[in-house]
Amino acid sequence: MIDIAKLREDPEAVRENIKKKFQDHKLPLVDEAIALDKEYRETLTKASEYRASKNTISKSIGALMREGKKEEAEAAKAKVKRINDDLPALEEKEKQVGEKLKEIMMQIPNFIDSSVPIGEDDSKNVEVERFGDAFVPSYEIPHHADIIERVNGMDKLSAGRTSGEGFYYLLGNIARLHEAMIAYARDYMIEKGFTYAIPPFMIRSSVVNGVMSFEEMDAMMYKIENEDLYLIGTSEHSMIGKFQGQIIKSEELPIRMTSYSPCFRKEGGSHGIEERGLYRVHQFEKEEMIVLCEPEDSMKEYEKMWRYTVEVFRNMDVPVRQLECCSGDLADLKVKSCDIEAWSPRQKKYFEVGSCSTLGDAQARRLGIRAKNDRGTYYLHTLNNTVTASPRGLIAVIENNYNEDGSISIPHVLHPYMGGKKIIEPKN
Repeated sequence: MIDIAKLREDPEAVRENIKKKFQDHKLPLVDEAIALDKEYRETLTKASEYRASKNTISKSIGALMREGKKEEAEAAKAKVKRINDDLPALEEKEKQVGEKLKEIMMQIPNFIDSSVPIGEDDSKNVEVERFGDAFVPSYEIPHHADIIERVNGMDKLSAGRTSGEGFYYLLGNIARLHEAMIAYARDYMIEKGFTYAIPPFMIRSSVVNGVMSFEEMDAMMYKIENEDLYLIGTSEHSMIGKFQGQIIKSEELPIRMTSYSPCFRKEGGSHGIEERGLYRVHQFEKEEMIVLCEPEDSMKEYEKMWRYTVEVFRNMDVPVRQLECCSGDLADLKVKSCDIEAWSPRQKKYFEVGSCSTLGDAQARRLGIRAKNDRGTYYLHTLNNTVTASPRGLIAVIENNYNEDGSISIPHVLHPYMGGKKIIEPKN
């Protein structure tokens, strides 16, 4: 949610930002917000004047009675009664207009950074840098589902019976490899100075509305029936929500945390759910990182954060690249974002395994997260990034460490988490 002062000062800049995000259907929201803001401030002023007048007149009644000015006192009482009769409707209008204004402001996209490439969708995202050689071996690499099945590492058939499409059982050494990746990512981030956390896996609607747009919520989140609770789509949601309504001392910044959680997503729309394999599923696990920092430090933190993900994957022998997200591919709250994509030697192309974003003060405004220094209080900036998510990260590790005989070499950094095991052999 942008600062409404910016909307008042320069509505044309807000419109231009909407156009850069190819959301022209939202342009009418600017004029609507301006009108509602004017109405809200006028109603607020009038209601405040009524309350002040009521207090002043009420205080005078006792003095008038003591002075024997009964008629004047009665007239003052009548004024107070008229104010009491009119004030509830005025306060209700103040509340309704304020809520409508907030609803509209939450639909207006955040200002994107000047460095963001302009484009209407993810096909216009820009490759920035590659890390590691995108190698294709001389032998064929099967689909990851076939590789995993040959080592008895997956059962989607049983998961279909228990839970439906989009779910899976991981088994044996593949399940261990999955957990090893998450554990390694956790320890890597702890060594970088991040505080480890396991957050709640369900959050209230007030937190959901604080961390994402309405469109994202409808597309992603699972609602718990008859409860004001949603299953998290990523631990960033509950980790940022941890600071809802808090005032943080500036000397405590930056706050850097890394968190583990299962994640639950509808994965609807044009992509759908894969019948075969683990690329697009309803449930997965992830190691995440978040940062809360001073506004002037957010871009510096952003640059460090995405590089952590690159290093984690390179340490697992996976070539990756950084892809700058264009304006039309940015969610409404994001100021700037990039994807980290892993190399698929089977498909001979890269695929997304993580995303790093700075959201400016958008989430902080929605959730009321402020910092305080000797000059007063202000909204801080929030950032998030995927360290690694499985099974997508698992697919990348398997493909890039697959051997011609059907075995999977375990990356050196994961050996301690696999009990010293160095290779996963296919079953007969």
